Amino acid sequence: MNQYKPSPGLGRPSSPSNEDPMMDFRARLVHQQAEAAERRRMDLAEQSSRSKSAEERIRIWERIHEVTLPRDPAHRLVDIIAANTGLTDADVRGEQQRRATARA
Repeated sequence: MNQYKPSPGLGRPSSPSNEDPMMDFRARLVHQQAEAAERRRMDLAEQSSRSKSAEERIRIWERIHEVTLPRDPAHRLVDIIAANTGLTDADVRGEQQRRATARA
């Protein structure tokens, strides 16, 4: 018997079993990824939902993209945020103004 070749009884089973911890990990990982994808899909739909206020849509956009609304009304993200949220540039600038007033 070759000392470097593992015997058939050692190591991982050749076929997946219900008791294989790696399969449990993989299944949990796939489930978590599916949940994250579904949350993202729902967030993307909500960020442009007409049933949400401009403030809510912008907060959802900020959460999805992990970026805060810029304070500068001429910032290039204003147009991007407006397009992604279904708002007008004026709506986004209005939220900027509202936040500036709240800070003061």
